[in-house]
Amino acid sequence: MPITDETAPFTTLSARLTGFDTGDLVATGLTDLYRAVASERLGALRYARLLSEVREDPDAVMDGELRAAARAVTYLWYTGSWPGSPPFVVSPRALAEGLVWKAAGVGAPATAPGGYGSWAGAGDRSDPDGGKGGGTGEWSGA
Repeated sequence: MPITDETAPFTTLSARLTGFDTGDLVATGLTDLYRAVASERLGALRYARLLSEVREDPDAVMDGELRAAARAVTYLWYTGSWPGSPPFVVSPRALAEGLVWKAAGVGAPATAPGGYGSWAGAGDRSDPDGGKGGGTGEWSGA
């Protein structure tokens, strides 16, 4: 999905807040959706203020309101949901693309091919040749 004029500033801000580069964020395919969610949830004035005031050093310019807005945007990118009680889940895809999984170096649970419970049908790993009779059935310790 190409970055639009409206999405570019949001993506740049998001890169500063999350520590991921803009290419990683664009690769999720969620930049336009997250921009829309942030704009709606923060309101037009707070959203515009966040984009315009948080440039180089976010800590230098943020008051309590901007800090809360920045945390919410960061939470959105890492979890795929907007904070609150209960959190607003943006989409099932947002969960799978959450930066928390990329930061940890793992995939989101139940999102890999096969899905939830796919391990239940896995073959018997104690018999490496799959029951074809080629193995000794004893562990060599190697």
